[in-house]
Amino acid sequence: MIPEPTATAASRPSEQNENSQDEANSSGAVNHSEDESGNENRQKSVRRRKRAHKGSENVKQKRAKAGRSGVRRAGGSPRKKRHVEAVTLFEVITMGRSAMQVVIDDWIEAYVRDRDSSLLDLISFFIQCSGCKGVVTAEMCQSKEDRDVMSKMVEEMDEVAGLQYKKFLAFPWILTVTWPMDTDSVEYPLIQSGPYGRWFHSEFCDFVSVLVAQCQHSVIFDSYLMNTLISLLTELSNSYIRAFRHTCSLAAVKLLSSLVGVALSLSVSIENSQKLCEVQKSKTMRQRSTLQLERIQKTITEEKRAEIESMMDIVFKGVFLKRYRDVLPEIRSICMEELGLWMKRYSSAFLNDSYLKYMGWMMHDKIPDVRLKCVLGLQGLYGDPLLLPKMDLFTSRFKDRMISMTLDKDNEVAVQTMKLLVLISRTSDDVLSPEDYKQLLQFVYSSQRPLAATAGELLYSRLLNTVAPASDTQDEMNEEEAHKQQTFIKLKALLQFYQESELHKHVVYLVDSLWDCGGALLKDWPTLTSVLLQDPSSQSPGLTQAEQAVLVEVLVASVRQASEGPALAGRSGAKKVMSAREKKILVDDSAKLTEHLLTVLPKLLTKFSSSCDIVSSLMKIPQHFLPECPEAENTQAVSSLMAEIGAVLELHSDPAVLEAAARTYLSLCGEETAGCSTARAARDSLVQRWVDHLTALLGDSLKGDSLSSDEEKTGEILATLKKLRAFHNCHDLSGWNLFTLLSPLLSVESSKGGALPEVLSEVLQCLCYSMLWSLNTSSETLTSREKAVSQRLQLRLFCERGHSCLSHSDHDVRQQAFLGICDVLTAHSYQLHVWDPTSFGPLLYTPSPKLQRALLNFVCVHIFVGPDCDSQCSVSENSEVERLEDLHKRRNLLAAYCKLIVHGVLEMSMAAEVFMYYRKVKYYNDFGDIIKETMYRTRQTDKIESARTLVLCLQQLFVRLKREQESGGRAHPGVQTFTSIKELARRFALTFGDPFKFRECVVMIHRNSIEFVFQEFSQTPDTPTPPYLSYLTILSEFSSKLLKPDKKTVLSYLQKHTAEHIINLREECWQPLIYYRASLLAVAEGEDAVSYVSSDRKPHMPNRSPFSKQKLEGSKSPCPSNPADSKDSKVHRSSFSPSHQDKTPDMDPFSVPVEPPAKRLNIGESVLSTGSEADEDTVEIEL
Repeated sequence: MIPEPTATAASRPSEQNENSQDEANSSGAVNHSEDESGNENRQKSVRRRKRAHKGSENVKQKRAKAGRSGVRRAGGSPRKKRHVEAVTLFEVITMGRSAMQVVIDDWIEAYVRDRDSSLLDLISFFIQCSGCKGVVTAEMCQSKEDRDVMSKMVEEMDEVAGLQYKKFLAFPWILTVTWPMDTDSVEYPLIQSGPYGRWFHSEFCDFVSVLVAQCQHSVIFDSYLMNTLISLLTELSNSYIRAFRHTCSLAAVKLLSSLVGVALSLSVSIENSQKLCEVQKSKTMRQRSTLQLERIQKTITEEKRAEIESMMDIVFKGVFLKRYRDVLPEIRSICMEELGLWMKRYSSAFLNDSYLKYMGWMMHDKIPDVRLKCVLGLQGLYGDPLLLPKMDLFTSRFKDRMISMTLDKDNEVAVQTMKLLVLISRTSDDVLSPEDYKQLLQFVYSSQRPLAATAGELLYSRLLNTVAPASDTQDEMNEEEAHKQQTFIKLKALLQFYQESELHKHVVYLVDSLWDCGGALLKDWPTLTSVLLQDPSSQSPGLTQAEQAVLVEVLVASVRQASEGPALAGRSGAKKVMSAREKKILVDDSAKLTEHLLTVLPKLLTKFSSSCDIVSSLMKIPQHFLPECPEAENTQAVSSLMAEIGAVLELHSDPAVLEAAARTYLSLCGEETAGCSTARAARDSLVQRWVDHLTALLGDSLKGDSLSSDEEKTGEILATLKKLRAFHNCHDLSGWNLFTLLSPLLSVESSKGGALPEVLSEVLQCLCYSMLWSLNTSSETLTSREKAVSQRLQLRLFCERGHSCLSHSDHDVRQQAFLGICDVLTAHSYQLHVWDPTSFGPLLYTPSPKLQRALLNFVCVHIFVGPDCDSQCSVSENSEVERLEDLHKRRNLLAAYCKLIVHGVLEMSMAAEVFMYYRKVKYYNDFGDIIKETMYRTRQTDKIESARTLVLCLQQLFVRLKREQESGGRAHPGVQTFTSIKELARRFALTFGDPFKFRECVVMIHRNSIEFVFQEFSQTPDTPTPPYLSYLTILSEFSSKLLKPDKKTVLSYLQKHTAEHIINLREECWQPLIYYRASLLAVAEGEDAVSYVSSDRKPHMPNRSPFSKQKLEGSKSPCPSNPADSKDSKVHRSSFSPSHQDKTPDMDPFSVPVEPPAKRLNIGESVLSTGSEADEDTVEIEL
């Protein structure tokens, strides 16, 4: 035991005498209660225990000498002596395992001298580790069976004193723990976040294990220490206090784990003694030593091991059986983790069905960590071949549960369960049935890479890692041929599995799953290509055409994996950052595949040139070649590859083949690629041949304003256009002047023999790419004003021709024209922003108003439609794929239009028609993210104009509703109800988060709306109220966003417009005004508008004005019959007058001047009107 500081060393003899007298005259109590007195030293220990948060120990000064010697061993130097002497058992945790052993040895020596005080110190240690900052008192108990004693075992609170009490039996002690009620029990050490909590958990467990290890040869069998300690931990683990229950449950199971180690050492000792005894007995009588034999036989005693097993059984029944179902998941995890350890280490006692059932039951726990601990424990059991015979019944009972856990919602549990099943399949072949394997092997297509890689390991070990039996002819083969045959067998098994899985678009995921375990097979590119190139014969049947197509996909996927790594779209869990070693492996693999496939790929293209799918896959391989590879400088090999690709392009015009070829040329023509000059020359020759052929075809077919060609020529024109379009998407073909060659095709009218819709769609894409490349290279190509003017003329011509195509009868042509115009105008706007004024750049171009209206009309007609509103956009109800594809196209169209507004190509008010659909559920689910992002971007550009657009949107909807109501006809599907408009206003108001940031915007919304309602209104007997008065109810949704100074301003502005009219608030027609005015006042008073309206509608006394109550509250009435109110109205009216704005010093800085009536927006006219309009020229401004 560590003694107290030596300040009381002088009183040591007298204290020893008093201690001896107390021990001689013990009356059944150990003087830890406050009513006992007479022993000065023990009174001091009581005072020290009351300062438990300081970690004081209950030690006696008579052990100071022994404690100091222990400190010298732990500290190692006199400098550290004084620091170590001041620590307690709780503080010794911070000193490391070596110091922990020394201090526990000292505690054992002190326990031998005075076990009661030392035990109380150990008890205080566990109380302090639970985070309790209270006082521990103790008294002796004579018998466990005393009913009076058991009735005292309570756990209660004293609300008057503000204390909590827990009294429990740790025989022969009755312990009472007292602590304040306001103690935060949540922050006990075991659950503290950060490194401290993890460190304390580790050190606390080490303390328990070191304590048992140091006591195993001495005091552990004295029937006193362990009985008291087990009683303490059992009682505290049953407490309703979470800190006690968690800490002592952990200590109890760790104590049992340490006892398991003691039992194992005893078993080893007994086994060794038995062997020695047998050796002695095998000797002859002359050689045998009787004394030694008797001494060995004395050591063979089963009593100690039985006693240890009895202790383990008590802890298991007293703690584990009650706590493995604890409400706290941390305690359940601890129990399951330690149970797996007990069964693995001490299988003779714990590995049976009576213990395994708890593991199986807790695999159904709702907390993932508990299930994970069960799976990890089972991995240790199934990994030991000696334990497998005892697991048969458990496997048959819980096999289905383990298979179902591969679908666990927690990824780590699913991965570890799959590893467990892989382990089971390796050790026991007959446990998993073919149906089980079929279900488990499908996880190679999982979106989680760790789970897929583990399933790939199961697939590789089950199907691919099989060796064919040796035949008679195999002995005559050389090693290379045998390797090829084994590889062919594995590839056959892999292809068969893939075809049976019926997931024909997931080859990349299958290769990624097998990469970690079967990388050597997948990276054997010489064997893969030789299998593809070999011809079937009678001896070797080879592969079918379907198998060859799959094997090509496997080859391409392995090349991609070797050059780019395991990062795949749609699959998570892969390492995001590669190490230097992994990067080096990627470079080496890329060099190997480049060296081999550069010479073999032309042969593969030649063999499979007739198959479109195989060729499109093979042409992706050069995209993964290593640019700096020395083999790529081989001009002959590159020329051969280019020639084969060119020959394939002459045969096929499929989009997949053309796109793969264009990207391959882009990769090989890069500046850093070796042999780029050869690839560029081949590309230019290929494009020149296509352009010449197309020029000849168009020269024969295009005559004047008509296009006359037979079906064969039209097919050739279409195929050549597809090739040029695919290459123009990746390469700059401006040198061939495709714009001038193809633009006449758009001027041919369909009534005069126009081009086919497929041809027009390809022409529009080619012209769009031509304009984009021209704008992208403006800084390099525009070296004079003439070139800039020419570029602008091309831009105008493209927009005009595209405008005419927006009304084409074919839906695909209309979509392509819309996308082309939007993309070109967006790119032009971007180039204007990044243009360097010191050099020539693109000239400003503004689309004509007719084109702007046509684009808006296209959006409203082709995007915001139902499935039954447009026959050409409608898709089959039974085809979900077609519906999603159509939705994807419409989202692209809307995004292209919104880009025009965000980049300032179109006026921001053009977004009003788009914002109308922000509320509708059908459109909000499909396009809500695009509309919301457009609001956010426009608000960043101009807050005021963006808010004015929202107002315009609401006003347009309201005017349409009024017209629909006045017409009295059937409701139009495009007209929203009043409730939906009000809900849309509420959603708009929610987008204004910070009221200070959007103060001007909200004030502008209110002022604009008030003018919309009251401006140009003249009151007559027939029209006592403005026609748009009910719009004020919609406007009230924005009242909550007003600041207090702005509320008064808006209210005064409202009174200014209402003061000129006779208003009777008792009439029903003025209810919207009452509601809106109440919303302004209610916001000021912290109420809602409905409650404020109800207060205004209360019956008044006959001799009082309707506004007398409001006058008493200090508000101003708009009624002109009251002179005082009229005066107030005039004052406020003058404050908003434009002629007085500069003269009023107290004018609100956020108030907006009133716009003259001439500038008021004409809401009555629909934006979508398509009547006769004057032909307006494009407005152009040159920079």
